[in-house]
Order: sequence, then structure tokens, then C-alpha cells
Amino acid sequence: MHSLPLFLRLTGRPAILIGTGEAADAKRRLLERAGALVVDEDSPAAIAIIACDDGEEKEAATVRLRARGVLLNVVDRPDLCDFTMPAIVDRDPVIIAVGTGGASAGLAKAVRQRIERLLPPQLGALAQALDAAKGAIRGRWPDARDRRGALDAGLAQGGALDPVAVRDGAEAVTRWLAAADDQPPARTVGLTLSSPDPDELTLRAARLLGEADVVLYGPGVPPLILDRARADAVRRPLPPGEPAEDRRGLTIVLTLAP
Repeated sequence: MHSLPLFLRLTGRPAILIGTGEAADAKRRLLERAGALVVDEDSPAAIAIIACDDGEEKEAATVRLRARGVLLNVVDRPDLCDFTMPAIVDRDPVIIAVGTGGASAGLAKAVRQRIERLLPPQLGALAQALDAAKGAIRGRWPDARDRRGALDAGLAQGGALDPVAVRDGAEAVTRWLAAADDQPPARTVGLTLSSPDPDELTLRAARLLGEADVVLYGPGVPPLILDRARADAVRRPLPPGEPAEDRRGLTIVLTLAP
């Protein structure tokens, strides 16, 4: 992973913008949409966007601002950037950012457009409804693992809260809470990978890795495959012989919430 993706709250905070023209105007609109106070170079700020056309001017501004400890985005110069500007899918409060580290803005745009077509405009309403229902959800499932399992099931494809299919967020959450049954116990799933190459993971294996709470792995399972698991999933080496591993050590045993 070449960068750590973060969402930065800029409401009421200064952000430096240097430059004029279409690129600078686009960056100004984006900063103002995020609630930032757009200021000039002489003002104190933690971040800056340099969008001037002249290459020497860009480099000079980069030197000046970096000396002040300001984090920089330099338009069309990924080699000078401390952070890059992703393509954005906005379903407030749901925000999806697609970045390539400056490798190809066109590719990021194409991926964003695909996601835009997939996600309904009402996705933000579903997020707001889930936020408003946090107390009721905790009351219904006091145990964190049970709660996570219930949410995973509800938000799964075809579930009561399927984010791609739901069109009435608040009503859907109310119906889901009213109809929710006691959750079955956690389940264990064993996988034997066909290859250590993460690009050869089946869709099922990738989905299960992304859902698992605990990942036990054989000695042949590389870190790139373990990276497909949730960041908060527990990862442990598989005890020898439990269960029997294939000779290449490509066995994974997953524990999943119901």
C-alpha cells in the first residue's frame, strides 16, 4: 500500500491554494465543498494545494511550504506530493475515494464512474438511519461480536439492509430491527488455496476473508493474501495438524460471525 487513506475534516480550517486557472478553480471548489477556508500562501495552514501552471513556480512554492512543514498536493507532479487527491463518490455521509497515487487520474475517474452507477443516491440516508439506531442496535445485541454479525448479515448482498438495493434507509432499519431473530453461533470455514498468488483467489475466498473475525493460516499463505482480511481480524498461524494441511501449507481456517 503506497499511501495511508485518510478522511481529513477541514470544516472551518485554513487550506492554502496557490495558482489560477481551471485546475486551481476546481481545487478551490473541492476545498470549499469540504468546508475549508481557502487562504493564500502567507497564512498558517496544515495543508496546501499548488495548482500553478509554471513548473519552476511549482517547485519554488513546494520548497517554501515544505520548509514550513505544510503537507502538499502539487497538481500534475505526484513526485512532489505528500498527499494526492482521489476521485470521489459522494453519498454524504458515505464518501468513497479512489486513488492511484498519481499514477493515472483517468483510471481513478473510470473506477469512480463504475461505483457511481452501482450505488443508489439513498445510500447516505441508510448510513444516517444506522447512526440514529446505534442505541437500539446495542440494546438488541449487547455483545460486540453478535452486533457485528447481525450488521454483516443485514448489509450482505440480498440482506435486509443491502446498501446497493435499499431505497428507504430509515424504514429499512426499523424493519430489520423488528424482524431480527437471535443470531446462530459463529461458524468455521476451511479453505485450501489453489495458489499463493492473491490474484488467483476465488470470489468466495476473498469474500470470506473480508468477513472473518479470526484467520488461522498455514505456513504457505503469503502476507499479500492475509492483507485481504479485515484490518481488525485476529491473525494466527495454524496449529500443525489442526486441521490437516495440504503439502504446500495453503490452508486457511476462518471464524466468522453468524
